[in-house]
Amino acid sequence: MAPAADLKFDHVLNIGSEGTEPGQFKYVEDFAFAKDGSLLATDASHAFVQAFDRTTGKFVGRFGGRGDKENNLEKPEGIAVDGDGNVYVADYSTGFISKFDAKFNFAASFSGYGSELGQTIKSEFMDIRNGRLYVPDAGNNRVNVFELSGKPLFHFGGKGTEAGKFDTPEAAKFDSTGKLFVSDLKNNRIQIFDENGKLLSMFGREGGGPGEFRAPAGLSFDRVDNLYVTEIGNDRVQVFNNKGQFLTMFGRKGSANGEFGNLHGIIVDRSNGWVYVADTANNRVQVFKPVSTESTGKSVQ
Repeated sequence: MAPAADLKFDHVLNIGSEGTEPGQFKYVEDFAFAKDGSLLATDASHAFVQAFDRTTGKFVGRFGGRGDKENNLEKPEGIAVDGDGNVYVADYSTGFISKFDAKFNFAASFSGYGSELGQTIKSEFMDIRNGRLYVPDAGNNRVNVFELSGKPLFHFGGKGTEAGKFDTPEAAKFDSTGKLFVSDLKNNRIQIFDENGKLLSMFGREGGGPGEFRAPAGLSFDRVDNLYVTEIGNDRVQVFNNKGQFLTMFGRKGSANGEFGNLHGIIVDRSNGWVYVADTANNRVQVFKPVSTESTGKSVQ
């Protein structure tokens, strides 16, 4: 990666448009990379998970959709992929987490709507670490932890503004060292935990300046563990180092390339640094690549 002062991003392409046809979006939410390398995107409104070529943006396929069959979804938001390529999809409306195999065939479901151990209300953007699934639960203001079999293990958090508490946790994502970063949306901060839910540190406060947040939502990391944060309220992406120190930011409100509305999920391709951003109000995924600020325009990867 480039030095912090040189970190900059250029727009590469857009994926999708408004609609319910294959390859279109109504409310794009979050991302994961499939075992075959394709980009998986959840859409809460038309209830599909869609797959795209991560380089060209070409539509590859989709699964889910509304209906009464076991493979159908109601309002998919969170998504994660395990080491075997199994895909886990969290349904915001029903509380169920559906598991699909690497070919996107339905395999199982677990959890359910509620506040007991192993239940969720308004599940959001989740991640997997060491055989465990970590699910932010905005309705219960906590993070739920499951075995990949679906067995509930524990949860942590609770409603509040004090350290370790949440007000609408939106994303829970791991860096490469095993630290879990949680976007605490209505508290306008990022909290950092270990794998067992012990609070390690936090940063951020409400505002529009560098290092400040208005409704932080999606989280992701590049290959050197820089943290990328989308903000619903500030219509931008901020980048921090692994100590929470501000590096750079890009984006503003609008519909042109490099402009955003109602940002949600984000994912970074650690192999080349490409950044995929859920530009939800504009019904598209915007893709950026890191470049040097030097006059050569040399790629930083």
